[in-house]
Amino acid sequence: MNRPPKQDARGQIARIRCPWLDQSKPDYVAYHDEEWGVPVYDETKMFEFLTLESAQAGLSWYTVLKKREAYRLAFAQFDPAKVARFTTSKIEKLLQNPGLIRNRLKIQAAVTNAQCFLKVQDEVGSFCKYLWSFVDGRPIVNQHRSLADYPATSPESDAMSKDLKKRGFKFVGSTICYAHMQAAGMVNDHAIDCFRRQPIIDSYDE
Repeated sequence: MNRPPKQDARGQIARIRCPWLDQSKPDYVAYHDEEWGVPVYDETKMFEFLTLESAQAGLSWYTVLKKREAYRLAFAQFDPAKVARFTTSKIEKLLQNPGLIRNRLKIQAAVTNAQCFLKVQDEVGSFCKYLWSFVDGRPIVNQHRSLADYPATSPESDAMSKDLKKRGFKFVGSTICYAHMQAAGMVNDHAIDCFRRQPIIDSYDE
């Protein structure tokens, strides 16, 4: 005898999501359901994720996620060409912005990273192409079942971190790089029973 699908408190079919997600936060759930792990090939979006991941260092991702709109306004909609031209006085103004993580090194790093981002674009033609080269241009699909299965780094994030640092990027340690790879879909770390895992896999060849 088949059992009916499990339902939530509102009588809707409950969706199984990744074990790291705090499902009491609607904005966090929306980020997981709509963005996390979806492959990114847009230059501006890739710079956005890199900037936000770098700001996260030492903090929770949700802390940064709540400040995302403030970052969009303060950092010129994450246009790397505009951010690269931020002056010292502009950085001082950003340090007074309560919507941001007011850490001088992190804000300066965002400007430095924008400058380095443009150099990679000039050299390779596309920053996305450069980053995706660390996974040979195709997402790595992992087989996570529980929270304990999730790694903090990988050989690919180690290599990415090393090369980014060599190019002058800041706040790009291997842990940050791995989180960036997860967010930008370079690795599919949705748990095996997560409802988002297979649709994203199915999208790879579209």
